[in-house]
Amino acid sequence: MLAAGASRRLGRPKQLLTRDGETLLHRAARLAAASGALRSVVVLGARREAMQAAVAGLDVECVFNPDWEQGLSSSLRAAARALEDFDGPVLVLGCDQPALDGAHLSALIAGASWSPGACAATVHGGALGIPALIPAALWRQSTGLDGDRGFGAALARQLPGAVWRLQAPELEWDLDTPADVAVAIERGWIDADQAAVPGV
Repeated sequence: MLAAGASRRLGRPKQLLTRDGETLLHRAARLAAASGALRSVVVLGARREAMQAAVAGLDVECVFNPDWEQGLSSSLRAAARALEDFDGPVLVLGCDQPALDGAHLSALIAGASWSPGACAATVHGGALGIPALIPAALWRQSTGLDGDRGFGAALARQLPGAVWRLQAPELEWDLDTPADVAVAIERGWIDADQAAVPGV
């Protein structure tokens, strides 16, 4: 799970916004751990101590990405280093999709099992993105990623039909700006009162 960003455009840590009193970071980590994964790795960067505290008590491994300011690819590389002895598929998700629930992750896992490429990703407009289940061969390419880019381009290069596609328009909504938060509150995806959230 990718949770290293500083939420600069939002002006406060999106990871610590809450839904039903639970931080989005804790919620996403809990859903990931409950998905049947053999290991759950959370990549942290900005506000490391606060983020570690947010997942306390969950069966997850926290990995620090010292290069988190270099963007998304650096967190994927940090995750790859933590999983270098693992040769199975990897479920990649963030914590800023407030509508995410366990059914989405179950659908991706099932979809990958039906896919010729053993791969599944979420449709975001005309592109593919996270959450996504990445097969081992594709996951190994994470070491070559750079900048603020993930697996979108690699997923787009797969043969037609090789990637099972999750159609979930609600997951296209992530939290980058105060306006995004306002809409998420209106839709019931995050709590209206965030004043009591530490660090928010």
